[in-house]
Amino acid sequence: MDSQAALASLFAPEGRRDPYPAYDVLRAHAPLFQAPDGSWFVTTHALTNRLLRDPSVRVADSADYDGFWPDWRQNRGVASIVLSMLQTNPPDHTRVRRTAAAVFTARRVAALRDVIAEQAADLIRAMPGRTDFVSAFAYPLPIAVICALLGVADSDRLWFRQRAADLTAVLEPISTEDEMRRADVAGRELENYFIGLIAERQKAPQDDLTSALAAGDSGLSGAELLANLVLLLVAGFETTTNLLGTGLRILLEHPAQADRLRADPELAPAFVEEILRYDSPVQLTNRFTSRPLDLGDGHRLPAGATLNILLGCANRDPARYADPHRFDPDRPNIQPVSFGGGAHYCLGAPLARLEAQIAFPLLLTMLPGLALAGEPRLRDRLVLRGFAEMPITTG
Repeated sequence: MDSQAALASLFAPEGRRDPYPAYDVLRAHAPLFQAPDGSWFVTTHALTNRLLRDPSVRVADSADYDGFWPDWRQNRGVASIVLSMLQTNPPDHTRVRRTAAAVFTARRVAALRDVIAEQAADLIRAMPGRTDFVSAFAYPLPIAVICALLGVADSDRLWFRQRAADLTAVLEPISTEDEMRRADVAGRELENYFIGLIAERQKAPQDDLTSALAAGDSGLSGAELLANLVLLLVAGFETTTNLLGTGLRILLEHPAQADRLRADPELAPAFVEEILRYDSPVQLTNRFTSRPLDLGDGHRLPAGATLNILLGCANRDPARYADPHRFDPDRPNIQPVSFGGGAHYCLGAPLARLEAQIAFPLLLTMLPGLALAGEPRLRDRLVLRGFAEMPITTG
């Protein structure tokens, strides 16, 4: 397989099911190369780290969208993402991120440990002998956690699942027109929901993120508040769901490692980092250069270049990790780029890590006979990698 065929395979269902052989070809071809459409692809761990942290490398923001898609605001799924901190640059990004970080604190996340453990244990005890792990655990746990943080009623959790799944089509370059229409509907319904919740919290604040962000002194405009609440909800459980499903599949495929974690739950942080490296829940992120960049080794990027940064490819770079296709929680200095880096490093990364660190030892100890009951089905996505279904038996 040559580099052109490898790149093309990522845009075909078969290649997306297992992109790692294509990644190996692309990485061996070059750390940075230009595709036929003029965009650039980044393949190595070192260059990915550098570009994600370079302040002259930016995300596409509302002004960019105005240039290439003048009526983008009419699709409210797109608007929810573009108007959030995910798609803003300094100084607006700095201001909004600082406000969100002030309420999404390490102390608030750490305080959820017992809540997460209790909810995870309840979900495990409720599992029948044969079930779909995604529906029974990987979705309900992170939904419950992020809804508790935002102050969303328990009764509304299931309502969010399909809407959040539909809205993530906005993040995928391979989405169809029908998927984008569903993203619009989901965006409108989520906005309407949060407009009501914001009004409630402004009248009667509670100890939740919505109340904190909706406070009069938050500094957020109405559009910013709405978009970032939608973002926190969707990002708060979509990638964590993928992490939980992918992680369990990896553990069940490596029973000796699963036995180690079952015997010693203190190993969980290292296991989670290696799971994130081995099969990242986010495979691709985009950036743009705001000025020419001389990267050395004869590579020079012009201003305005589109960068497709292959996070999953970088995480298996043999120049960074020896024997990268081996699952090895004992490897030293694991630093996956799965949550991005720099100013746009994922705000919810500590929460996702905590949920996984709690969930995997509980699953293995409470369900010692846990096993796959069939072949899991991946969602056909290029950016967000995770399972739609994973049949299991609980022993």
